[in-house]
Amino acid sequence: MNILIFLVACVILLCVFVEKFSDKFGMPALIFFMFIGMLFGSDGILKIPFDDFKLAENICSIALIFIMFYGGFNTKWKAAKAVAGKSILLSTLGVVITAGITTLLCNVILKISLAESFLIGAVLSSTDAASVFAILRKNNLNLKDGTASILEVESGSNDPVSYLLTMIAISVATTGGFGNVFGTIAVQLIMGVVVGLALAKFTLFILMKTNLVSDGLETIYMIASVLVCYALTALVGGNAYLSVYLFGIFTGNHRIRKKQEIIPFFDGVTSLAQILIFFLIGLLTFPHQMSEIVPTALAIVAFLTVIARPVAVIALLKPLKCSWNQCWLIAWAGLRGASSSVFAIMAVAAGVSMKQELFHIVFMVSLFSVSIQGTLLPNIARKLDMVDDNSDVRKTFNDYVEETAFQLMKMHIPVGHNWENRLIRNVSMPTGSLALMIKRDKESIITKGDTLILAGDDIILSVPPYNPGENEKLEERVIEKGDSWCNRPICELKISKNKLIAMVIRDNQPIIPDGKTIIREHDVVVFISIK
Repeated sequence: MNILIFLVACVILLCVFVEKFSDKFGMPALIFFMFIGMLFGSDGILKIPFDDFKLAENICSIALIFIMFYGGFNTKWKAAKAVAGKSILLSTLGVVITAGITTLLCNVILKISLAESFLIGAVLSSTDAASVFAILRKNNLNLKDGTASILEVESGSNDPVSYLLTMIAISVATTGGFGNVFGTIAVQLIMGVVVGLALAKFTLFILMKTNLVSDGLETIYMIASVLVCYALTALVGGNAYLSVYLFGIFTGNHRIRKKQEIIPFFDGVTSLAQILIFFLIGLLTFPHQMSEIVPTALAIVAFLTVIARPVAVIALLKPLKCSWNQCWLIAWAGLRGASSSVFAIMAVAAGVSMKQELFHIVFMVSLFSVSIQGTLLPNIARKLDMVDDNSDVRKTFNDYVEETAFQLMKMHIPVGHNWENRLIRNVSMPTGSLALMIKRDKESIITKGDTLILAGDDIILSVPPYNPGENEKLEERVIEKGDSWCNRPICELKISKNKLIAMVIRDNQPIIPDGKTIIREHDVVVFISIK
């Protein structure tokens, strides 16, 4: 057990380090997560024998739950609303058209049976949100005409449709018939929408109208709610991934309690889920078996990239007056990744057998798609003149926080201060600052030019914000009993020339220090340093 824990920790650490250095290789980090899995696998260095597709399905399904939820939760509906119609067309009809064309080409050109061709088309019909936006955000690549929002909503919402097609294809491959297809589709969609929205409203009520969730437990409550949403939808026959996505997008666009803490938490969970899925994909592969399917995989990549995806995008978006450049870029950005591989794992775990092994085909297609399409995506966007340098792609996400044009600072006026007993208009304020208010005892005074400053006043100033450069760093030092700085004035401290004490926080009150300021126990000393 200890060895297993050690190996898991090593895998996570390797993936974290790879994420940091992936830019130097010019390729998405997700590819390297796959390679790490291959290194640990049966044909790799550690030769871990792992081919339990049922276990992999269970693990990846749970990971995909949180990826789907966070895809909705972090979508800023205000930015996406204007292009939602186009996105939904792509995530529904676009998925069906892509699957249909891929099925036809696999059957006619590659001579794969119709049932197997349909399964390949269904599994590969969705685009991967994690891959697309890892590239866009890492390159800070905002796209013109709301293209980023189109891709965000489409790639986040097309997995449920692809999942539905995959379940139908698995049924065809295992039973030889379609069964009650239309009834299944209706139940999946209706129950997915109903349960997702109902639980979202219930969760919003709990977090916004009641105090039932103790302070600090909001993230745990959200985890439980996401899992309940998925499980309950599956139990009543609904599309669980659609339900989780709607649950996320509905709750993420309301002002729920501790939202700014929940977002980074799920961002980390989603990153871990992506690492887990792509590592397991690599671990399940047997590279020595893949040489035979490379031609098939390359042909399918060509079908998807050059024919199926472009036809679907152009057929749906060109009538809506989208430019040719926008259509070509959206077509190119249809990367295949985690969800396609998870659906392939589900098919294998369900007992589907094919003449050419499905999982390795999907693995190779995903590998080619993320490595080639993903790597070239920034260049293609620039070649098509679709990059908007005057905006920020992060604005399409709920974790974006707009920087204000000013910040507030409180300045205490002690007895003897050179501003004491002077009018506001007669003192020299710091450049770019403005006195907004004076706190005097329990009174708040809106300042004007003839407002008199008295000893003991706290002046609230607005000051321009400043973001430290790469060689500058703000640091804090908490003064504990026995600290060499404790009970000593600043002028006596041995501080290097590249550091300056900027503020002392005492009893939650900021103090602008000078050389005579004495550092006390429990003070928080804030200083700026230059490397």
